Amino acid sequence: MVKVTAAEVNNLRKKTGAGMMDCKKALVEAEGNMEEAIAILRKKGQKIAEKRADRDSSEGAAIAAVNDDNTKGVIVSLNCETDFVAKNDSFVEMAQKLADIALNTTSKEELLQADFDGMTVEEKLIEQTGVIGEKIEIGGYEVLEAPFVGSYIHGNKIGALTGLSKAVDNADKLAKDVSMQVASMGATTLSYKDFSPEFVASETQARIAVIEKDNIELGRLGKTLKNVPQYISRMQLTDEVLAKAEEDAKAELKAEGKPEQIWDRILPGKIERFISDNTTLDHEKALLDQNFIMDEKKSVGEYVKSYGDVDVVGFKRVSLA
Repeated sequence: MVKVTAAEVNNLRKKTGAGMMDCKKALVEAEGNMEEAIAILRKKGQKIAEKRADRDSSEGAAIAAVNDDNTKGVIVSLNCETDFVAKNDSFVEMAQKLADIALNTTSKEELLQADFDGMTVEEKLIEQTGVIGEKIEIGGYEVLEAPFVGSYIHGNKIGALTGLSKAVDNADKLAKDVSMQVASMGATTLSYKDFSPEFVASETQARIAVIEKDNIELGRLGKTLKNVPQYISRMQLTDEVLAKAEEDAKAELKAEGKPEQIWDRILPGKIERFISDNTTLDHEKALLDQNFIMDEKKSVGEYVKSYGDVDVVGFKRVSLA
């Protein structure tokens, strides 16, 4: 049997991250040949990867990286099977390195073929599957380019990127704050204006059906019924709809005996409430129309405009949660 030195074992361990005993066994099997030992460890990883292919890899680390001039950002999630592995420092370091490599790619497929210390990323993942003993894979991959890109990571579980139309003063804070909103509230589009009429109509029917079903049970229990909205998006609130809402509000004020001379002070609040009650889809799905998490008295769009002549031109989100 070929004898291997501690220095050789340690060298192989540094190259692969494998355990000391696995490195020693691989070197002995390879008769001291370092490259052959690495190939043996990779084959072990391939076997484990094949056995664990059907395993759920919902844990991991989501990492964002932005280039030096803040014009491109990526989010990559390195997925594994258990939270124990996900919290390991070396695993998070690998995820960070993958994100840095991903900055020079434009797709997940390109990332998998990119170089990682002399091997492809795909090969590195197989190798680490053998080292760690869990299914390791790239889960989420998102890339965003814009005149200014900023990021936010929440507990290595959710990553978000925000693209701005220009690099205004404190653009880094603005982009981070909006990315925090994206991470927290999970918008799917920038504005209600991006919704298709068919999508809004379908969502309206579905939401009303759910509320009406809930109200049947609430009524049976003698509890207060939920309000059934006529509309769920600003897209539906045409000038005619808003004019009708104003007339209804005036009729309500008259019935309540409110003096007509004070109506102008009350009506704006009632119309604002009407709009809020009938734009629930926008609040959930449209980033700029959501209430800003740091100041719910204003929308995200209003917060962005407080920075001057700048717009949000895009955003991306990857979540392990």
